[in-house]
Amino acid sequence: MPKFSVNLTMMFQEAPFMERFAAAAKAGFKAVEFMFPYEYSVAELQKVLADNDQKLVLFNMPAGNWAAGDRGIAVDPTRKAEFQAGVQKAVEYAKALGVPQVNCLVGKKLADVPMAEQRQTMIENLQFAAESLAQAGVKLLIEPLNFRDVPEFTLNTTAQVLEVLDEVCHANVFLQYDVYHAQRMEGELSGILRTSLPKIAHIQIADNPGRHQPGTGEINYRWLLPEFDAAGYSGYIGLEYVPSADSLSSLSWMAEYGYNL
Repeated sequence: MPKFSVNLTMMFQEAPFMERFAAAAKAGFKAVEFMFPYEYSVAELQKVLADNDQKLVLFNMPAGNWAAGDRGIAVDPTRKAEFQAGVQKAVEYAKALGVPQVNCLVGKKLADVPMAEQRQTMIENLQFAAESLAQAGVKLLIEPLNFRDVPEFTLNTTAQVLEVLDEVCHANVFLQYDVYHAQRMEGELSGILRTSLPKIAHIQIADNPGRHQPGTGEINYRWLLPEFDAAGYSGYIGLEYVPSADSLSSLSWMAEYGYNL
């Protein structure tokens, strides 16, 4: 039976962020994830997790100026010090909150920097992050994003990320497999799962098109979700979708597919 976590950046947006933990707990979720913790203190997050008897299973490393369009800075040779400071901040939060893994968005391609230099910078930054997180007992995850939603993002496919993992050549770097992005770019969802499973540390799901809940689009989640178990995946499956209506009613697919929290 899959284990589900709920992404509080996407879900329960009917409430302010710090109230979403209680809303998720009321819906039955014992595991949560979200994009960034950094605008809240460690103490605030520790309290809200404890109050709702929840574990935090994933968040992202600092990704630059999100509002200005940054989607990570690992490829930028002029921002290595900023990247390294972000790694240290992620380590601080992950250790204090007991988070087992942190995702890194590597960033968009830079028009004014040779691609070879961007790639070398990315590899060096990821090596630094992998080692720093390893010392804290935290996994480093790398996620491909589809170029339709995020134009010019550097890593778009599972194969591209796996190549990067080989170049980083560190035991503490893994793939975050987001089914929505994979469907937009690749298809072959169960095939990718089975061949890449040893490097997959976390899975996220949403349907396509629209990035809404399972059952609203073209992905056959009734068939795919049991494939995760059959392949031997034992981690959490993050619900990283935008509900097509309200969050609670969007969860009706779980009972329809035979899943309980």
